[in-house]
Amino acid sequence: MTMDATLAGHLQELRRGTVVVASLTVLREPGYGYSLLETLSRAGFEVEANTLYPLLRRLEAQGLLTSEWNTDEARPRKFYRTTAQGDAVAGTLRGEWARLDRAIGDLSDTNLGSEK
Repeated sequence: MTMDATLAGHLQELRRGTVVVASLTVLREPGYGYSLLETLSRAGFEVEANTLYPLLRRLEAQGLLTSEWNTDEARPRKFYRTTAQGDAVAGTLRGEWARLDRAIGDLSDTNLGSEK
């Protein structure tokens, strides 16, 4: 396996969990799948529809999202929204992300300091 392939695999693993946090955060306001894809893309999250839609169904099955169909327009759309439980989970995940970011920063600072 090349270094590029190894790095690509690690980056994919790193991004996988961030899409959950980002989706739960964005969907505090109701939104449909395609709109969420666009919002995530503008924010720098690389996610494909064939990854996002199963994720939305899984989060709904876990009780973290709720959905309903809007049939007022010519084409029906399924809107998702974060539940209270989903909002709590998102807050906990964001807090853990911040803690891990600080910890990695501390490791970097410690390692840089020991190399001098």
